[in-house]
Amino acid sequence: MGRIDSRSSLKTPVAMFIFNRPDVTARVFAEVRRAKPKQLFLISDGARDERAGENHDVLLTREIVTNVDWECEVNTLFADQNMGCKSRVSSGLAWVFQQVEDAIILEDDCLPHPSFFGYCQELLDRYRNDERVGAISGNNFQEGISRTPHSYYFSKYFHCWGWASWRRTWENFDLNFETWPNFRDQGGIATFADSPTETWYWTRLFDEQYSGNTTVSSWAYPWLYSAWTQNALTILPNANLISNIGFLGGGTHCKDRDSEFANMDVHDIGILDHPETVFRCVEADKFSFGRKYYRDSISRRVRRLCQKVFTGAGKSAA
Repeated sequence: MGRIDSRSSLKTPVAMFIFNRPDVTARVFAEVRRAKPKQLFLISDGARDERAGENHDVLLTREIVTNVDWECEVNTLFADQNMGCKSRVSSGLAWVFQQVEDAIILEDDCLPHPSFFGYCQELLDRYRNDERVGAISGNNFQEGISRTPHSYYFSKYFHCWGWASWRRTWENFDLNFETWPNFRDQGGIATFADSPTETWYWTRLFDEQYSGNTTVSSWAYPWLYSAWTQNALTILPNANLISNIGFLGGGTHCKDRDSEFANMDVHDIGILDHPETVFRCVEADKFSFGRKYYRDSISRRVRRLCQKVFTGAGKSAA
């Protein structure tokens, strides 16, 4: 299967998270419209009081996604006040999975290839009762390296730019890392890490998330951590299905316009060829850690250091 016929409707519910970017939202919603889901969940954060004019953009964005012109049950959860990304997404996911057993999830800047929807739907059905699998993602960050002769492989890494999951996975979601001290002290990270550097990296990051001493307030790190506590893998496609079009400088997390992960090409995954067994692709995970996580974190720290240096130099000159 692997694709949805344009004349039919997508049976799997779609949840779309939106905020204040009508332009990118319109592009993503056009692909949702093409898929014609029979059930649509729309979740929006509220405008920030200190941002003049933001409420206008929030309302305009909501108007775009509520213009549903196909047969569809539409459910909305629109905040009156600003909740922030972590709280809005996590509470929105809770609301969705209270009502449905599974869902395809898109944020306003995650532009999917049309074949993404059929890919998610087929794999949600195939692995519904397989607790070794916790989520399905549309992202591929392997830079053109094919990791399998099949359509997808299994990874310890969860990528959130277009994904799908089940209520059974959500029920183990530990938003505040409440189980982290025990998991850490029992050597839980070492069971997933492929190197001492990786053990150090994730222990440090999860310590920061647990203590709140972090500049990144994200729901995605708790999701990744929760999956590891359950020994659950994420399905990743052998071809990239999602392009993040939100690297415009105004996003909550994606601010670097020159990021190599911005506006990536997408490809048709075609009819799905399934692997016979569920096993983690260690080489792909090593590559992801080195290129997407570890290197990217070093780049961010260098940029922050440069900003401090140049800011300090500017103040001294003044």
